[in-house]
Amino acid sequence: MEVAVLFFARVREDLDCDRLQLALAEDGQTVGKVRERLMLRGPTWERVLSETNLVAACNHEVVDDSHRLSAGDEIAFYPPVTGG
Repeated sequence: MEVAVLFFARVREDLDCDRLQLALAEDGQTVGKVRERLMLRGPTWERVLSETNLVAACNHEVVDDSHRLSAGDEIAFYPPVTGG
């Protein structure tokens, strides 16, 4: 199965990547497993994606790392948004 992974704001800038397609071995993968796999891409990826306040969304809804994925899902990672 394949999912799209998007990066926004500072995450996109730090990773120098705005989007990628990721093939997953099986249905039922989680957002956390995707995050772990992406962290293996190098020290910058590990640092950015391990930040505790990083927000993850699946199909435009904020989710946690245990959220199960389906083929065609769109996952996004971005920093928390502050207002004023």
